[in-house]
Amino acid sequence: MLTLNINGRSHAVEAEATTPLLYVLRDEIGLNGAKYGCGLGQCGACTVLLDDRPVMSCITPIALTEGRQITTLEGLGSTEAPGVVQSAFIAEQAAQCGFCIPGMIMRAEALLRRNASPSDKEIRTHMSANLCRCGTHMRILAAVRRAAERVRSARVGPPLAQDARR
Repeated sequence: MLTLNINGRSHAVEAEATTPLLYVLRDEIGLNGAKYGCGLGQCGACTVLLDDRPVMSCITPIALTEGRQITTLEGLGSTEAPGVVQSAFIAEQAAQCGFCIPGMIMRAEALLRRNASPSDKEIRTHMSANLCRCGTHMRILAAVRRAAERVRSARVGPPLAQDARR
């Protein structure tokens, strides 16, 4: 039995240590934000944060996550009170099919937790690990820029995920 800290809550999980985190999140915990895309860690649809760093949960064994903080899309906000990055993606209408968007949001969240003033080049480089087959990259970049602006203006306030409630 492993204990995972997901979105600030402890979850006891009975699964093999090599089980991909994505499977545990979706099948055991019931968090469906992270998507199964390629299963090879190449598309980014399954991106979650592990100690504020983006990881591909489809190739991350749960044994590597014990004792660490896992943040999923659900940990950033809700439909009623979306987080800053989620709000920016909504405002910029960054989703077309929406399949890649949870991973894109998580990758953007990781960037902005580390750097609230990224250049366009930094945004493009950081986001390049996640793929969008629909071609909404320009709207995604606009959403990250919008979120960065909001983060900078609220830096003295509460943590990023709670900031959208202001």
